[in-house]
Amino acid sequence: MKRMTVALAIGALLVGGAATASATPAAPKVPDAIKVPAGNVALASFPAEGVQIYGCTAGAWTLIQPAAVLSRHGKPVALHSKGPVWTSIVDGSTVGAAAAANSPRDGAIPELLLKANLNTGDGIFAHVTYIQRLNTRGGVAPAGTCTDGAQTAVRYSADYAFWVAG
Repeated sequence: MKRMTVALAIGALLVGGAATASATPAAPKVPDAIKVPAGNVALASFPAEGVQIYGCTAGAWTLIQPAAVLSRHGKPVALHSKGPVWTSIVDGSTVGAAAAANSPRDGAIPELLLKANLNTGDGIFAHVTYIQRLNTRGGVAPAGTCTDGAQTAVRYSADYAFWVAG
C-alpha cells in the first residue's frame, strides 16, 4: 500500500504538477539559521512540487516520506524521496542528506539546511555538499487525531538549492 501511495503521488505530479513549475525561482531571503557554510558555491536550484506522506501511529500523524518532482524549464529533472535523497532522472546521480538546521514557516513545513552524506554517480549530484529547502509552501501534517494505520498525502512546494565545495 505504501509503495502504491508513493507511485500514485509521483505519477500525479509528473502528469499535472511539476511540468508547469517555473525553471528559475526568485532568490528568496535565506534565514541565517539555514545559510550554507563559507567555502561552498551554488550549483543549481530547482523548484519542486510534491507531497509529504504522513502515517498515523498511536493516534498522531508522523512523516513517512516526501515524494516530489524537481523541474527545470517545466521538465522533470529529479525525484525527491525517503532518505531524504534526490535522484537525477537525467544522469542517475544521487545525493542523500541529513538535516543540519531548520527555520520555521507559518502554515508550511520548515525551511531546511541539509548536509550531504551520500553521493553516487558522475552527474549533477555527484559532488553536492549541502542542500537548502527554501520557499516552502504547504506540506504540514493534518491537525487532530487519526486512526492508526491511516495515511494521507499533503501537497507542498519548495525550491531546492544544491551546493558544492568551492
